[in-house]
Amino acid sequence: MLLCDIGNSNANFLDDSKYFSLSIDEFVEYNNDEKVFYINVNDNMKSILREKENFINLEPYFRFDTIYCGLGVDRIAACYTIEDGVVVDAGSAITVDIVSNYMHLGGFILPGIVSYRDAYTKISSRLKCEFNTQISLDAFPQRTVDALSYGVFKSIYLLIKDAAYGKKLYFTGGDGQFLANFFDKAIYDKLLVFRGMKKIIEENSHLLFDKK
Repeated sequence: MLLCDIGNSNANFLDDSKYFSLSIDEFVEYNNDEKVFYINVNDNMKSILREKENFINLEPYFRFDTIYCGLGVDRIAACYTIEDGVVVDAGSAITVDIVSNYMHLGGFILPGIVSYRDAYTKISSRLKCEFNTQISLDAFPQRTVDALSYGVFKSIYLLIKDAAYGKKLYFTGGDGQFLANFFDKAIYDKLLVFRGMKKIIEENSHLLFDKK
């Protein structure tokens, strides 16, 4: 079974247990004869996906208990297998969603780590530097690179910690494993979105596998 999660920068695939990723430009040229079950948050890909006859959109099949207006299908999929906890998807943006008894209580969105770095660069060329990923959040910084890193990572950490309020934390996305390191007992699951997709396929197999 081939699954595809299409974002703004990349299209990520899971072929049974094999994971691979394509840039959006590569995805446009991608062809496959087998059935592909996908979710998509990239508006520019909608017309292209309509031309890929073997691609089946899973979004209409999700039934998720939430009053949040405009919740992206990627966030829904990431939360779909979680009974109780906070789901953090750290990619181009960092989304944080709170789930209780399979009910979505709400969430918020932060810029991704790369966006923070780019924002500093626009302020001043003197602030152009790579973040220190070994920064301690328990001591005040004594140099600029650490000051920038501390400002970003500490603010992200405190917002997530406040949202968690004792709940389990589930991290996914490209920077998910890094951010999970700041928390005790955090769970990093690279395939969390795909697990949600698999669950919706299992719940609707009688409909999905009859599709041409």
